[in-house]
Amino acid sequence: MHFPPAFLSSLKGIEGFHLPSFEEIHQSGEQVTSIRLNPAKLNGPSALQFYHDINGSIPWCEQGYYLNNRPSFTFDPLFHSGCYYVQEASSMFLEQALKQTVNLNQPIKVLDLCAAPGGKSTHLQSMVTADSLLVSNEIIQTRVNILTDNIMRWGASNTIVTRNDPSHFSRLNGFFDVIVVDAPCSGSGLFRRDNDAMNEWSLSNVELCCQRQQKILKDVWPALKEGGVLIYSTCSYSKEENEEIMDWLMDSFPVENMIIQIPAGVDIIQTFSSINNAAGYRFYPDKIQGEGFFISCFQKLEGNGYHQSKKPRKLEMARQDDQEVLQSWITEKDMVFLPFFDKVTAIPGNLVNDYAMISSIMNIRYAGVLMGELIRGKLVPHHSLALSLIVADNINRIHLDREDAIRYLQRKNLKIDLEYKGWQLASYNDHNIGWVNVLPNRINNYYPKELRILKEFE
Repeated sequence: MHFPPAFLSSLKGIEGFHLPSFEEIHQSGEQVTSIRLNPAKLNGPSALQFYHDINGSIPWCEQGYYLNNRPSFTFDPLFHSGCYYVQEASSMFLEQALKQTVNLNQPIKVLDLCAAPGGKSTHLQSMVTADSLLVSNEIIQTRVNILTDNIMRWGASNTIVTRNDPSHFSRLNGFFDVIVVDAPCSGSGLFRRDNDAMNEWSLSNVELCCQRQQKILKDVWPALKEGGVLIYSTCSYSKEENEEIMDWLMDSFPVENMIIQIPAGVDIIQTFSSINNAAGYRFYPDKIQGEGFFISCFQKLEGNGYHQSKKPRKLEMARQDDQEVLQSWITEKDMVFLPFFDKVTAIPGNLVNDYAMISSIMNIRYAGVLMGELIRGKLVPHHSLALSLIVADNINRIHLDREDAIRYLQRKNLKIDLEYKGWQLASYNDHNIGWVNVLPNRINNYYPKELRILKEFE
Protein backbone atom coordinates (compact mmCIF):
# COMPACT_ATOMS: atom_id res chain seq x y z
CA MET A 1 0.00 0.00 0.00
CA HIS A 2 1.57 3.25 -1.16
CA PHE A 3 -0.02 6.49 0.03
CA PRO A 4 -0.13 9.49 -2.30
CA PRO A 5 2.78 11.76 -1.26
CA ALA A 6 0.44 14.77 -1.21
CA PHE A 7 -1.81 12.90 1.23
CA LEU A 8 0.99 12.25 3.72
CA SER A 9 2.27 15.80 3.36
CA SER A 10 -1.20 17.18 4.10
CA LEU A 11 -1.35 15.33 7.42
CA LYS A 12 1.90 16.65 8.86
CA GLY A 13 1.30 18.52 12.09
CA ILE A 14 -2.30 17.30 12.51
CA GLU A 15 -3.03 16.29 16.09
CA GLY A 16 -2.73 12.54 16.67
CA PHE A 17 -1.17 11.67 13.32
CA HIS A 18 1.88 9.43 13.73
CA LEU A 19 3.33 8.34 10.40
CA PRO A 20 5.23 5.15 11.41
CA SER A 21 2.30 3.49 13.22
CA PHE A 22 -0.18 4.80 10.64
CA GLU A 23 1.80 3.18 7.83
CA GLU A 24 2.33 0.00 9.82
CA ILE A 25 -1.39 -0.59 10.50
CA HIS A 26 -2.23 -0.03 6.84
CA GLN A 27 0.51 -2.38 5.66
CA SER A 28 -0.52 -5.08 8.16
CA GLY A 29 -3.60 -6.13 6.20
CA GLU A 30 -5.57 -6.18 9.46
CA GLN A 31 -9.33 -5.83 9.04
CA VAL A 32 -11.77 -4.98 11.82
CA THR A 33 -15.27 -6.45 11.69
CA SER A 34 -17.94 -5.07 13.99
CA ILE A 35 -21.69 -5.32 14.42
CA ARG A 36 -24.38 -3.42 16.31
CA LEU A 37 -27.38 -5.26 17.73
CA ASN A 38 -30.98 -4.22 17.27
CA PRO A 39 -32.10 -3.96 20.93
CA ALA A 40 -35.75 -4.23 19.88
CA LYS A 41 -35.07 -7.71 18.48
CA LEU A 42 -32.10 -9.13 20.39
CA ASN A 43 -31.38 -9.03 24.09
CA GLY A 44 -27.63 -9.54 23.92
CA PRO A 45 -25.44 -11.42 21.43
CA SER A 46 -25.78 -14.97 22.79
CA ALA A 47 -28.34 -15.97 20.12
CA LEU A 48 -25.93 -15.22 17.28
CA GLN A 49 -24.48 -18.21 15.46
CA PHE A 50 -21.06 -16.53 15.52
CA TYR A 51 -21.27 -15.72 19.25
CA HIS A 52 -17.98 -17.56 19.87
CA ASP A 53 -16.26 -15.09 17.51
CA ILE A 54 -17.18 -12.02 19.53
CA ASN A 55 -14.02 -10.26 20.66
CA GLY A 56 -15.29 -7.72 23.17
CA SER A 57 -17.62 -4.75 23.28
CA ILE A 58 -17.08 -1.46 21.49
CA PRO A 59 -16.34 1.01 24.32
CA TRP A 60 -18.43 3.85 22.91
CA CYS A 61 -21.48 1.85 21.77
CA GLU A 62 -23.72 -0.10 24.14
CA GLN A 63 -24.88 -2.57 21.49
CA GLY A 64 -21.63 -2.72 19.51
CA TYR A 65 -19.32 -5.75 19.33
CA TYR A 66 -16.07 -6.67 17.63
CA LEU A 67 -15.68 -10.02 15.86
CA ASN A 68 -12.49 -12.06 15.56
CA ASN A 69 -13.44 -13.13 12.04
CA ARG A 70 -15.86 -11.99 9.39
CA PRO A 71 -18.57 -14.65 9.06
CA SER A 72 -20.81 -15.06 6.04
CA PHE A 73 -23.53 -12.61 6.99
CA THR A 74 -25.30 -13.48 3.73
CA PHE A 75 -26.08 -16.95 5.08
CA ASP A 76 -27.25 -15.79 8.51
CA PRO A 77 -31.07 -15.53 8.66
CA LEU A 78 -30.81 -13.22 11.69
CA PHE A 79 -29.01 -10.66 9.55
CA HIS A 80 -31.91 -10.68 7.09
CA SER A 81 -34.43 -10.40 9.92
CA GLY A 82 -32.82 -7.16 11.15
CA CYS A 83 -31.40 -8.47 14.41
CA TYR A 84 -28.11 -6.65 13.87
CA TYR A 85 -26.32 -4.31 11.49
CA VAL A 86 -22.78 -4.75 10.21
CA GLN A 87 -21.22 -1.35 10.82
CA GLU A 88 -17.79 0.21 11.06
CA ALA A 89 -16.92 0.67 14.74
CA SER A 90 -15.66 4.27 14.66
CA SER A 91 -18.91 5.57 13.18
CA MET A 92 -20.79 4.13 16.17
CA PHE A 93 -19.37 7.02 18.22
CA LEU A 94 -22.48 8.81 17.01
CA GLU A 95 -24.04 7.25 20.11
CA GLN A 96 -21.85 9.31 22.44
CA ALA A 97 -22.41 12.45 20.41
CA LEU A 98 -26.18 12.07 20.69
CA LYS A 99 -26.40 10.85 24.28
CA GLN A 100 -24.14 13.60 25.58
CA THR A 101 -25.85 16.50 23.79
CA VAL A 102 -29.55 15.62 23.64
CA ASN A 103 -32.22 14.59 26.17
CA LEU A 104 -33.22 11.20 24.78
CA ASN A 105 -35.94 10.65 27.37
CA GLN A 106 -38.35 12.91 25.50
CA PRO A 107 -39.70 12.77 21.95
CA ILE A 108 -37.51 14.53 19.42
CA LYS A 109 -37.39 15.05 15.66
CA VAL A 110 -34.17 13.88 14.01
CA LEU A 111 -32.94 14.28 10.43
CA ASP A 112 -30.24 11.98 9.10
CA LEU A 113 -29.45 14.01 6.02
CA CYS A 114 -27.01 11.77 4.12
CA ALA A 115 -28.40 8.52 5.43
CA ALA A 116 -27.57 5.67 3.03
CA PRO A 117 -26.86 2.84 3.49
CA GLY A 118 -28.57 3.19 6.88
CA GLY A 119 -26.03 2.48 9.61
CA LYS A 120 -26.45 5.80 11.37
CA SER A 121 -30.22 5.87 10.82
CA THR A 122 -30.79 2.46 12.39
CA HIS A 123 -28.48 3.50 15.23
CA LEU A 124 -30.41 6.72 15.75
CA GLN A 125 -33.71 4.87 15.70
CA SER A 126 -32.53 2.54 18.47
CA MET A 127 -31.64 5.51 20.68
CA VAL A 128 -34.70 7.75 20.35
CA THR A 129 -38.05 7.17 22.05
CA ALA A 130 -40.82 5.32 20.24
CA ASP A 131 -42.82 8.56 19.93
CA SER A 132 -39.91 10.41 18.28
CA LEU A 133 -39.63 10.98 14.54
CA LEU A 134 -36.64 10.02 12.40
CA VAL A 135 -36.38 11.31 8.84
CA SER A 136 -33.74 9.46 6.81
CA ASN A 137 -32.80 11.22 3.61
CA GLU A 138 -30.73 10.17 0.61
CA ILE A 139 -30.64 11.93 -2.74
CA ILE A 140 -29.16 9.13 -4.89
CA GLN A 141 -31.84 6.76 -6.19
CA THR A 142 -29.92 3.48 -5.92
CA ARG A 143 -28.78 4.34 -2.41
CA VAL A 144 -32.35 5.21 -1.38
CA ASN A 145 -33.36 1.64 -2.16
CA ILE A 146 -30.58 0.23 0.05
CA LEU A 147 -31.49 2.68 2.82
CA THR A 148 -35.15 1.66 2.63
CA ASP A 149 -34.28 -2.03 2.83
CA ASN A 150 -32.23 -1.48 5.97
CA ILE A 151 -34.86 0.73 7.62
CA MET A 152 -37.44 -1.94 6.81
CA ARG A 153 -35.32 -4.67 8.40
CA TRP A 154 -34.90 -2.65 11.59
CA GLY A 155 -38.67 -2.88 12.06
CA ALA A 156 -39.63 0.47 13.60
CA SER A 157 -42.66 2.51 12.57
CA ASN A 158 -41.44 6.02 13.46
CA THR A 159 -39.18 6.55 10.43
CA ILE A 160 -39.77 8.34 7.13
CA VAL A 161 -37.39 7.86 4.19
CA THR A 162 -37.11 10.80 1.81
CA ARG A 163 -35.21 11.49 -1.38
CA ASN A 164 -34.52 15.22 -1.44
CA ASP A 165 -31.75 17.71 -1.99
CA PRO A 166 -30.53 19.21 1.31
CA SER A 167 -31.84 22.63 0.24
CA HIS A 168 -35.41 21.31 0.25
CA PHE A 169 -35.32 20.94 4.02
CA SER A 170 -35.17 24.72 4.46
CA ARG A 171 -38.94 24.56 3.87
CA LEU A 172 -39.18 22.87 7.28
CA ASN A 173 -37.87 25.92 9.09
CA GLY A 174 -36.92 25.15 12.69
CA PHE A 175 -38.47 21.68 12.51
CA PHE A 176 -35.70 19.36 13.73
CA ASP A 177 -34.19 18.99 17.18
CA VAL A 178 -31.18 17.13 15.78
CA ILE A 179 -29.61 17.05 12.33
CA VAL A 180 -26.91 14.49 11.56
CA VAL A 181 -24.73 15.26 8.55
CA ASP A 182 -22.38 12.40 7.75
CA ALA A 183 -21.03 14.37 4.85
CA PRO A 184 -19.81 13.05 1.50
CA CYS A 185 -16.03 13.29 1.71
CA SER A 186 -12.73 12.31 0.09
CA GLY A 187 -12.80 9.00 1.96
CA SER A 188 -9.22 8.80 3.19
CA GLY A 189 -10.40 7.23 6.45
CA LEU A 190 -11.38 4.14 4.44
CA PHE A 191 -8.02 3.53 2.75
CA ARG A 192 -7.42 0.42 4.82
CA ARG A 193 -10.47 -1.39 3.45
CA ASP A 194 -11.07 0.36 0.13
CA ASN A 195 -8.24 0.67 -2.38
CA ASP A 196 -10.48 2.63 -4.73
CA ALA A 197 -10.71 5.40 -2.14
CA MET A 198 -6.93 5.75 -2.26
CA ASN A 199 -6.80 5.70 -6.05
CA GLU A 200 -9.43 8.44 -6.25
CA TRP A 201 -7.86 10.68 -3.58
CA SER A 202 -6.40 14.04 -4.59
CA LEU A 203 -5.99 17.51 -3.13
CA SER A 204 -8.42 18.86 -5.72
CA ASN A 205 -11.02 16.29 -4.66
CA VAL A 206 -10.54 17.32 -1.03
CA GLU A 207 -11.22 20.91 -2.02
CA LEU A 208 -14.34 19.92 -3.99
CA CYS A 209 -15.60 17.90 -1.00
CA CYS A 210 -14.99 20.83 1.32
CA GLN A 211 -17.07 23.12 -0.91
CA ARG A 212 -19.81 20.49 -1.15
CA GLN A 213 -19.84 20.05 2.63
CA GLN A 214 -20.24 23.79 3.18
CA LYS A 215 -23.12 23.93 0.71
CA ILE A 216 -24.88 20.97 2.36
CA LEU A 217 -24.56 22.54 5.81
CA LYS A 218 -25.68 25.96 4.60
CA ASP A 219 -28.69 24.49 2.79
CA VAL A 220 -29.95 22.41 5.72
CA TRP A 221 -29.18 24.93 8.48
CA PRO A 222 -32.64 26.62 8.51
CA ALA A 223 -34.31 23.27 9.32
CA LEU A 224 -32.56 23.07 12.71
CA LYS A 225 -34.48 24.73 15.52
CA GLU A 226 -32.96 27.18 17.98
CA GLY A 227 -31.25 25.13 20.67
CA GLY A 228 -31.05 22.17 18.31
CA VAL A 229 -27.93 20.06 17.81
CA LEU A 230 -25.94 19.55 14.62
CA ILE A 231 -23.73 16.46 14.50
CA TYR A 232 -21.18 16.65 11.69
CA SER A 233 -18.94 13.76 10.65
CA THR A 234 -16.71 12.51 7.83
CA CYS A 235 -14.53 9.50 7.08
CA SER A 236 -11.68 11.80 6.05
CA TYR A 237 -8.39 12.78 7.69
CA SER A 238 -8.09 16.09 5.80
CA LYS A 239 -8.25 19.17 7.99
CA GLU A 240 -10.03 21.01 5.15
CA GLU A 241 -13.02 18.68 5.61
CA ASN A 242 -12.88 18.61 9.40
CA GLU A 243 -11.27 21.36 11.51
CA GLU A 244 -11.65 23.97 8.79
CA ILE A 245 -15.33 23.10 8.43
CA MET A 246 -15.72 23.64 12.17
CA ASP A 247 -14.19 27.11 11.83
CA TRP A 248 -16.41 27.84 8.82
CA LEU A 249 -19.51 26.82 10.80
CA MET A 250 -18.61 29.05 13.74
CA ASP A 251 -17.83 31.99 11.46
CA SER A 252 -21.00 31.53 9.39
CA PHE A 253 -23.70 30.77 11.97
CA PRO A 254 -24.57 31.48 15.61
CA VAL A 255 -23.41 28.20 17.11
CA GLU A 256 -21.70 26.86 20.18
CA ASN A 257 -19.26 23.98 19.90
CA MET A 258 -20.15 21.09 22.23
CA ILE A 259 -17.60 18.96 24.11
CA ILE A 260 -17.93 15.17 24.13
CA GLN A 261 -16.35 13.11 26.90
CA ILE A 262 -14.20 10.27 25.60
CA PRO A 263 -14.56 6.90 27.36
CA ALA A 264 -11.70 6.14 29.73
CA GLY A 265 -8.79 4.23 28.25
CA VAL A 266 -9.78 4.97 24.63
CA ASP A 267 -7.26 6.79 22.43
CA ILE A 268 -9.67 8.95 20.49
CA ILE A 269 -7.90 12.24 19.73
CA GLN A 270 -9.58 15.49 20.70
CA THR A 271 -8.49 18.08 18.19
CA PHE A 272 -9.12 21.83 17.93
CA SER A 273 -9.70 24.14 15.00
CA SER A 274 -7.04 26.80 14.43
CA ILE A 275 -9.26 29.89 14.44
CA ASN A 276 -12.14 29.31 16.86
CA ASN A 277 -10.61 26.54 18.97
CA ALA A 278 -13.63 24.29 18.32
CA ALA A 279 -13.28 20.69 19.47
CA GLY A 280 -13.64 17.71 17.20
CA TYR A 281 -12.73 14.05 17.58
CA ARG A 282 -10.38 12.07 15.35
CA PHE A 283 -10.21 8.30 15.06
CA TYR A 284 -6.99 6.73 13.77
CA PRO A 285 -6.78 2.98 13.02
CA ASP A 286 -3.36 2.75 14.69
CA LYS A 287 -4.89 4.04 17.94
CA ILE A 288 -8.33 2.41 18.10
CA GLN A 289 -10.07 -0.65 16.65
CA GLY A 290 -11.80 1.06 13.78
CA GLU A 291 -11.28 3.10 10.63
CA GLY A 292 -10.51 6.77 10.12
CA PHE A 293 -13.33 9.01 11.27
CA PHE A 294 -14.05 12.55 12.46
CA ILE A 295 -17.02 13.92 14.38
CA SER A 296 -17.99 17.22 16.00
CA CYS A 297 -21.14 18.71 17.59
CA PHE A 298 -22.67 22.18 17.60
CA GLN A 299 -25.71 23.80 19.20
CA LYS A 300 -27.70 26.41 17.29
CA LEU A 301 -27.93 29.55 19.43
CA GLU A 302 -30.35 31.62 17.36
CA GLY A 303 -33.17 30.69 15.05
CA ASN A 304 -36.87 30.21 14.67
CA GLY A 305 -39.07 27.68 16.34
CA TYR A 306 -41.07 25.59 13.93
CA HIS A 307 -44.16 27.11 12.43
CA GLN A 308 -46.15 25.70 9.55
CA SER A 309 -45.49 27.97 6.58
CA LYS A 310 -48.21 26.23 4.62
CA LYS A 311 -51.20 24.11 5.44
CA PRO A 312 -50.34 20.41 5.28
CA ARG A 313 -52.19 18.42 2.70
CA LYS A 314 -55.28 16.59 3.82
CA LEU A 315 -54.56 12.91 4.16
CA GLU A 316 -56.79 10.27 2.69
CA MET A 317 -57.55 7.57 5.27
CA ALA A 318 -58.26 3.92 4.61
CA ARG A 319 -61.97 3.03 4.57
CA GLN A 320 -63.45 1.94 7.92
CA ASP A 321 -63.98 -1.65 6.76
CA ASP A 322 -60.40 -1.80 5.54
CA GLN A 323 -59.12 -0.33 8.81
CA GLU A 324 -60.66 -3.20 10.74
CA VAL A 325 -58.98 -5.71 8.42
CA LEU A 326 -55.62 -3.95 8.73
CA GLN A 327 -55.84 -3.64 12.51
CA SER A 328 -56.19 -7.41 12.82
CA TRP A 329 -52.65 -7.81 11.43
CA ILE A 330 -50.88 -5.65 14.03
CA THR A 331 -50.56 -5.27 17.80
CA GLU A 332 -50.43 -1.47 18.07
CA LYS A 333 -53.79 0.27 18.44
CA ASP A 334 -52.75 3.87 17.83
CA MET A 335 -51.86 3.51 14.16
CA VAL A 336 -53.35 5.40 11.24
CA PHE A 337 -53.69 3.59 7.91
CA LEU A 338 -52.95 5.67 4.83
CA PRO A 339 -52.82 4.91 1.11
CA PHE A 340 -49.19 4.81 -0.08
CA PHE A 341 -48.86 4.50 -3.86
CA ASP A 342 -50.77 1.26 -4.58
CA LYS A 343 -50.47 -0.05 -1.02
CA VAL A 344 -51.35 0.97 2.55
CA THR A 345 -48.92 2.10 5.21
CA ALA A 346 -49.34 2.36 8.99
CA ILE A 347 -48.18 5.57 10.69
CA PRO A 348 -48.12 6.15 14.48
CA GLY A 349 -51.05 8.40 15.37
CA ASN A 350 -48.85 10.99 17.08
CA LEU A 351 -46.80 11.45 13.88
CA VAL A 352 -49.65 11.87 11.40
CA ASN A 353 -49.49 15.68 11.37
CA ASP A 354 -45.73 15.58 10.83
CA TYR A 355 -46.19 13.05 8.04
CA ALA A 356 -48.84 15.26 6.40
CA MET A 357 -46.53 18.27 6.47
CA ILE A 358 -43.48 16.40 5.21
CA SER A 359 -45.44 14.68 2.45
CA SER A 360 -46.69 18.09 1.28
CA ILE A 361 -43.19 19.33 0.45
CA MET A 362 -40.88 16.30 0.34
CA ASN A 363 -40.45 13.22 -1.83
CA ILE A 364 -41.33 10.40 0.57
CA ARG A 365 -40.12 6.97 -0.50
CA TYR A 366 -41.10 4.95 2.55
CA ALA A 367 -42.87 5.68 5.83
CA GLY A 368 -44.05 3.86 8.94
CA VAL A 369 -44.70 0.18 8.29
CA LEU A 370 -45.84 -0.74 4.80
CA MET A 371 -48.77 -3.07 5.41
CA GLY A 372 -49.34 -4.35 1.89
CA GLU A 373 -52.03 -4.23 -0.78
CA LEU A 374 -55.75 -4.52 -0.17
CA ILE A 375 -57.50 -6.68 -2.76
CA ARG A 376 -61.25 -7.21 -2.46
CA GLY A 377 -61.16 -6.43 1.26
CA LYS A 378 -58.23 -8.76 2.03
CA LEU A 379 -54.62 -7.84 2.73
CA VAL A 380 -51.73 -9.19 0.70
CA PRO A 381 -49.08 -8.45 3.33
CA HIS A 382 -45.85 -6.64 2.50
CA HIS A 383 -42.38 -7.81 3.54
CA SER A 384 -42.10 -4.71 5.75
CA LEU A 385 -44.93 -5.95 7.94
CA ALA A 386 -43.22 -9.30 8.51
CA LEU A 387 -40.06 -7.63 9.82
CA SER A 388 -41.85 -4.92 11.79
CA LEU A 389 -42.15 -4.62 15.55
CA ILE A 390 -45.93 -4.27 15.29
CA VAL A 391 -46.93 -7.47 13.45
CA ALA A 392 -49.60 -9.37 15.41
CA ASP A 393 -48.52 -12.16 17.76
CA ASN A 394 -51.45 -14.41 16.82
CA ILE A 395 -50.41 -14.86 13.17
CA ASN A 396 -49.38 -18.46 12.46
CA ARG A 397 -45.65 -18.99 12.11
CA ILE A 398 -43.55 -21.58 10.34
CA HIS A 399 -40.44 -22.28 12.41
CA LEU A 400 -37.59 -23.07 10.03
CA ASP A 401 -34.21 -24.61 10.76
CA ARG A 402 -31.18 -22.90 9.27
CA GLU A 403 -31.11 -24.95 6.07
CA ASP A 404 -34.78 -24.31 5.31
CA ALA A 405 -34.40 -20.65 6.30
CA ILE A 406 -31.62 -20.28 3.72
CA ARG A 407 -33.79 -22.02 1.11
CA TYR A 408 -36.56 -19.56 1.94
CA LEU A 409 -34.17 -16.58 1.61
CA GLN A 410 -33.06 -17.95 -1.76
CA ARG A 411 -36.76 -17.92 -2.70
CA LYS A 412 -36.75 -21.64 -3.29
CA ASN A 413 -39.66 -23.98 -2.67
CA LEU A 414 -40.22 -25.27 0.84
CA LYS A 415 -41.27 -28.88 1.22
CA ILE A 416 -42.90 -28.88 4.64
CA ASP A 417 -46.20 -30.37 5.76
CA LEU A 418 -48.25 -27.68 7.45
CA GLU A 419 -51.55 -27.96 9.28
CA TYR A 420 -52.74 -24.37 8.72
CA LYS A 421 -53.49 -22.72 5.38
CA GLY A 422 -53.23 -19.10 4.31
CA TRP A 423 -50.72 -16.37 5.14
CA GLN A 424 -48.07 -17.32 7.67
CA LEU A 425 -44.79 -15.88 8.91
CA ALA A 426 -41.59 -17.73 8.12
CA SER A 427 -39.35 -17.49 11.18
CA TYR A 428 -35.91 -18.61 12.28
CA ASN A 429 -34.99 -18.83 15.98
CA ASP A 430 -38.24 -16.94 16.74
CA HIS A 431 -37.36 -14.03 14.44
CA ASN A 432 -39.49 -13.35 11.38
CA ILE A 433 -37.84 -13.36 7.98
CA GLY A 434 -40.84 -13.02 5.66
CA TRP A 435 -44.20 -14.34 4.43
CA VAL A 436 -45.45 -17.57 2.91
CA ASN A 437 -48.92 -18.34 1.64
CA VAL A 438 -49.86 -21.96 2.32
CA LEU A 439 -52.20 -23.41 -0.28
CA PRO A 440 -53.75 -26.93 -0.30
CA ASN A 441 -51.08 -28.29 -2.63
CA ARG A 442 -48.06 -26.00 -2.24
CA ILE A 443 -46.35 -23.24 -0.25
CA ASN A 444 -45.88 -19.95 -2.08
CA ASN A 445 -42.65 -18.20 -1.06
CA TYR A 446 -43.20 -14.43 -0.86
CA TYR A 447 -39.65 -13.38 -0.01
CA PRO A 448 -38.93 -10.31 -2.22
CA LYS A 449 -37.19 -11.27 -5.47
CA GLU A 450 -34.85 -8.28 -5.29
CA LEU A 451 -33.59 -9.34 -1.83
CA ARG A 452 -33.13 -13.05 -2.43
CA ILE A 453 -29.76 -14.73 -1.85
CA LEU A 454 -28.26 -15.55 -5.24
CA LYS A 455 -25.33 -17.65 -4.02
CA GLU A 456 -25.63 -21.32 -3.11
CA PHE A 457 -25.38 -22.38 0.53
CA GLU A 458 -22.15 -24.25 1.23
